[in-house]
This record gives sequence, structure tokens and C-alpha cells, in this order.
Amino acid sequence: MTGTTGVAATPPMGWNSWDCYGTTVTEDEVLANARVMAERLLPVGWDTVVVDIAWYDPTARAHGYNEGAPVVLDAYGRQLPAPGRFPSAAGGCGFGPLADAVHALGLRFGVHVMRGVPRRAVELDLPVLGTSWTARDVADPDHVCPWNPDNLGLDHDHPGAQAWYDAQVAQLAGWGVDLLKVDDMLAPYHAREIEAYARAVERSGRPIVLSLSPGTHVSTRHVEHLRANAHMWRISDDLWDRWEDVHAQLARLARWAPFQRPGGWADADMLPLGRIGLRAERGEPRDSRLTPHEQRTLLTVWTMARSPLMVGGDLPSTDPATLDLLATPAIGEVLRGSTDGAELVREPLGTGPDAGELVVWGARAAGGERRYAALVWTGEAARTCAVAVASVVGTADVGRPWGATDLWDPAGPVPLGDELVAEVPPHGVRWFALDPA
Repeated sequence: MTGTTGVAATPPMGWNSWDCYGTTVTEDEVLANARVMAERLLPVGWDTVVVDIAWYDPTARAHGYNEGAPVVLDAYGRQLPAPGRFPSAAGGCGFGPLADAVHALGLRFGVHVMRGVPRRAVELDLPVLGTSWTARDVADPDHVCPWNPDNLGLDHDHPGAQAWYDAQVAQLAGWGVDLLKVDDMLAPYHAREIEAYARAVERSGRPIVLSLSPGTHVSTRHVEHLRANAHMWRISDDLWDRWEDVHAQLARLARWAPFQRPGGWADADMLPLGRIGLRAERGEPRDSRLTPHEQRTLLTVWTMARSPLMVGGDLPSTDPATLDLLATPAIGEVLRGSTDGAELVREPLGTGPDAGELVVWGARAAGGERRYAALVWTGEAARTCAVAVASVVGTADVGRPWGATDLWDPAGPVPLGDELVAEVPPHGVRWFALDPA
């Protein structure tokens, strides 16, 4: 599926409503974020706006899910946007008008759905479109999501299960959806569900990016199956604005980076940057608790590892410094135009309170001699760090003179000797482009 369609040839970049609005985002809030993205971030490559979970629940609230929610369904049990939150969906229009408005800004539109069939469709025993079966016939009440009550599982030994997904995705495609984030797919790993959803996307006839979540304990042994059936897949639980969350992703990204390729991307989760927690699952309204140095580290390593980038902060109320950070041209340049991103060095340095790890990432520009290097320092105080230029540019190019340009604070290039040396802040990064002098 992914290798032949040309979908997600580079890692998707965009905004997702989860970190700031949880289950409660409204149409006006989606459009407000889309307008800021189009104005400030689209030139760098941020181009997708995603409505996350429970858009069909008119009683959605912050900090949790609702048991027995009166979710809005059509006559065939397919979810419809709650019109009180999404007024343009009234009259059966679904997300079509909102998708049109997002597309008119030059952006792409995505939505979240849960694995399975809505409980309410089963309770009402609604028909599965185009078949003689009903939701009750195809439901599997023994395999349900452990953390969200909206859906029951699907019995994939019954042919109506595939028909249900085909009908659901056909409706979403008809509304103009460009990305589908399908949740409760990977923990545990639901291989038949993944294949069924991939078939439904293919049968829809629309080039939709298929994103799978969450990533709890997902293993690289699944990579061929994931590539064959999805365009991006999470590699962790939800990431929040804590250094320990970011630090843990460094090793995960190092494991997955060698497997990144066009059409299939390991996803280190959303970026908890800017104004988050407004009506979210976790925490009160706040600016990201990551320090400015930690925010640069997150963006740099995600980019060098070519993870999809989905920012979680509410863009209209996010501080200008964070918007400037997201609009840094190097992010789009490296994410979309590099190859061979890899962790090159992981070295413990110092003792006691001065201890930390030097983690070095390298990558190559796809269309030239340029190389990229990122020096990450995990310690609690700044440290001067060094890496051999040969380890970044390769031994074949060691005899040539090279210059380094700082990608976060452009100035230079500065001529290099045998080593790239930089003062790295605590939990911080120095990010460079290396070019032949």
C-alpha cells in the first residue's frame, strides 16, 4: 500500500488538537489554528490540521471520556460531528464544509477514529451499509479498548466487519479527509485490524495518510507489516511536556531511524509545545513546561530521525518565540530533504552532578554534499562537547576542508578542523549543517 501510492513521501507535518483541547475541540478553534498555520508555518512545511478524538460526542469534557455518551451517528452507525461543536456539520454535511475551509487555506485535513464499531450503533442494531448485516452481527464485545468506552471490537471472521470499515472510510473520504489517525491499533498489536483498515483506505479511492496509535511496546519486528499497511505509526505512549519523556524518546528514535523511508514513518508522537492543556486530558492550562533548550532538543532529534511532526499547542495563544521556533527553515529542510539519519555516538561523560550523555546524530542532504550534525547533552549543566568530523562526514571525505553553520542561530559558516566542538546547554542541543569549504 504505502510503497506504491506516493502518499507520505516525506514525514507529515501539522497540528493536532489533543494536547490543548483533548476531546472538546470546536470548529472555531480548528479554523483559528488552521489560519495561524497557513500564515506562519506553511512556508516551512506544516500543512495538516487534525481533529482528535470524540468529535462525535456532544457531551465531551476535559480530563476524560464519557461512558454511554450519546454519540452522533448516521443511519448506518457511522460517526457524525457533534453539530453543537461543529455547526457546519448540520444537515448531514459531516466534516465536508470544515475540510473545504481548511483546504481553501492550502492545508490538509485529518481526523481521529477509534478501532471498532460504536457501542451505540450496536445497541441500536443499525445496518451496515450495503449489506444485510447489522452492527450487532459484526461486533466483538470481547476485544474492546481498555481506556476508551466509545466502541466495541469487530469480529474479523465475519465479512461484515470489513464492510463496516469500508463504509466508514468511504464517508470520511467523501468529506475530503486527508489523514486518518486510527487509535487502539498497536497496544496490543492488532494485525487483522490494521490490514482491514488499510484495505478500507485503499478502496476509498482517496490518497489518505493512515496513522496508527498508540505505540506502547511496538517493536521493530513489525516494521514490514507496518510499512505494507500504514504510512505512520506511533512508537510510544503519549508524550507530554516533561524532560524524562523527551529523553526516553532518544533511544526509541535511535532504534527506529534506520527503518525510516518514504511512505512509512515511525512517529515519536506529538510535540507538546506552545500553549497546551486548555481543556486537555492531562494538566491545567499552561505553556509547555519544557525549557527552551529542551524544546530545541525535541525538534532537532525528531527532525534528524525523520519522525512525523504534529505540534500540540494552541497556535493562536502560543507565544511568538515558540512560533518562531516552529518556523525555523532548517526543520523543513532536514525533515523533507535528508537521508540516513542515525545516532552516531552515545557517550557517558562526567561524574556525579556533572554526569550526562553526549548523543550525536548525523544525516546527509538528499541532493548534495551537505551533512547535518546534532550534538545533544543530557546533563544538568552546560558542557563543551566534541565529535570527530570524520564520524559525521564519513571517512572518504575526511581530507577535505569543511565548514559548519549553526541551524538554530545561523551565522557562519565556521571552518572546522578535525573536530566539531560546541558549548551545549543543559538538556540542550547544537545543530549544524556541514558543507565542503
